[in-house]
Amino acid sequence: MSVEATRVSALEFKGRMMTVTVLRLLTAQQADLLDSLAARVAEAPEFFRGLPVLLDPEPLGEAVAGLDGEALCQALQAHGLVVLGVKPAGDEAGAFASAAGLPLIEASGREPAPRKAEPMPEAAPAPAPAPEPQPTRSMLITQPVRSGQQVYARGGDLIVTSMVSAGAEVLADGHIHIYGALKGRAMAGVQGDTEARIFCARLDPELVSIAGQYRVSEHIGDDERGKNVQIYLEGDSLKVAPL
Repeated sequence: MSVEATRVSALEFKGRMMTVTVLRLLTAQQADLLDSLAARVAEAPEFFRGLPVLLDPEPLGEAVAGLDGEALCQALQAHGLVVLGVKPAGDEAGAFASAAGLPLIEASGREPAPRKAEPMPEAAPAPAPAPEPQPTRSMLITQPVRSGQQVYARGGDLIVTSMVSAGAEVLADGHIHIYGALKGRAMAGVQGDTEARIFCARLDPELVSIAGQYRVSEHIGDDERGKNVQIYLEGDSLKVAPL
């Protein structure tokens, strides 16, 4: 194989969908932003570690010009977040992104522009039958999940028949079922599935999260702690209901 061919095959670019958290900037007061950031990260540092974010300056309008974008990005990175870019929102957002050295990236979920109708061919071939849907696979864990361990059910649900210890972390793209005590962190719908739920026989967590919406231990009510519950999203609010 030639040197040129080896260089060409050394890497490959592929497009893929990924879940990104949009960080909306609600004030142009730099100090207030940094204080709020530090307080939120302190609630759940592991949750924010390595979290990809897209900055959204749209609520600020022209006031975004008063922000030091470079300093804000440095603060976010110091707290472990990964800044991917800035959500387009007019000329002000473009200037803010340029000053911060970030690209403009459109958030996923935008409706595509309407397409012009095209004439139908005279004899269109019959469409191929749709493939049979593949069943969602579940991951079954029958041993306790110990402190420091992380279990991730990629592409399906996670079932834990024992306890999840403090300092442990369980994640799933789908639902999470825990038939013992939850004392660590549980994150369902990590790829953005807002229909995902967490079912738990005894709730006493460090953190619970569904599709990026989370609650830490301090925000679990006394009437919810230690109970057999389900956790789900209602709008942007995380709800805890008895089973």
